[in-house]
Amino acid sequence: MPVLNRIAALAPEMKEWRQHLHRIPELSFDLPKTSAFVAERLREFGVDEIHEGIAQSGIVAIIEGQGEGPVIGLRADMDALPIEELTGADHASGHAGRMHACGHDGHTTMLLGAAKYLCETRRFRGKVALLFQPAEEDGGGGDVMVREGVMDRFGIAQVYGIHNAPNIPFGHFQTTQGALMASVDTAIVHVTGKGGHGATPHECVDPVVALVGMVGAIQTILSRNVYALDEAVISVTMIQAGTASNIIPEEAMFAATIRCFKPEVREMLKKRIYEIVEGHASAYGVTARIDYDWGYPATINHPGEAAFAADVAREISGDAAVEADGPREMGSEDFSYMLEARPGAYLFLGQGPGAGLHHPAYDFNDEVAPVGASFFARLVERAQPLG
Repeated sequence: MPVLNRIAALAPEMKEWRQHLHRIPELSFDLPKTSAFVAERLREFGVDEIHEGIAQSGIVAIIEGQGEGPVIGLRADMDALPIEELTGADHASGHAGRMHACGHDGHTTMLLGAAKYLCETRRFRGKVALLFQPAEEDGGGGDVMVREGVMDRFGIAQVYGIHNAPNIPFGHFQTTQGALMASVDTAIVHVTGKGGHGATPHECVDPVVALVGMVGAIQTILSRNVYALDEAVISVTMIQAGTASNIIPEEAMFAATIRCFKPEVREMLKKRIYEIVEGHASAYGVTARIDYDWGYPATINHPGEAAFAADVAREISGDAAVEADGPREMGSEDFSYMLEARPGAYLFLGQGPGAGLHHPAYDFNDEVAPVGASFFARLVERAQPLG
């Protein structure tokens, strides 16, 4: 079965929704226009319940099927990024310094398309909980929704999500059982010494030299502390120090992003960073403060649900277009919190060639929205069939 005929007929309407959302990008939890637009569409469709103000600007909408049955959760993120858009599209962002550079406008559209179809047909038992989530990019809105009790409040038994994927062939699905995306943590290290004239370093305590030693030693963690088959990444992405060539500064700082898949590796990476920073601080006679942000956990698909989702994807796109044992990646995703709370799976949906995610020239491919909406719809119909 290809894209569902009814959803294919919705393609022009879905394109209008998506491009409207693209024009009004909003950030983090502050999504008043986006949430209002989503709620208005849901009321038009005739969903049975709309619960607004969840995680500040999130929405949970309920569609009732025919007869008793479980509740399946479908999630779409809604927030944009603080990036100046360079697409030049007619539907480009109307807000300077903000754009939908990750395709969350498309994710929201796909779930709205599935919602309209499911409201019209209701060929399933139980209920569907549509989870429109804020703050995936910044703030962990998925975590907030889970902590606010949406899984228990709405009786959600399993949960699924999709992310668009530029430069994967159009309509192709990728997923895998187990870890799909990495955890992400951030270390910001502040080093304090004693500043002074560059001509008299013996009268100073140089934080720059200490910082350089710390950064160099941190690079050895992956090669000497991580088992070779346990993937991990530590990238020092920021260094700040000094104001002039002849001044030894008082302070210096660096920041790093830390990513891996296994909780025990995650703990070890943090431990080693603290040991290296504290040891070098002592050796160089400086003081060091570490601000360590424990970020999103790894996105870990449940095996049975990942296999089921891949089977549904084959129904939509064909066997050759589904990679059920695909590669995992070092990016992160706060859908991980929902998968910690309930069984489920996350998939990537290829949208063909184009600028990558978080690039100012990125734009969601509207032609792929009916594919994602059909996947969501058939997932429900097959997970909770009538009869």
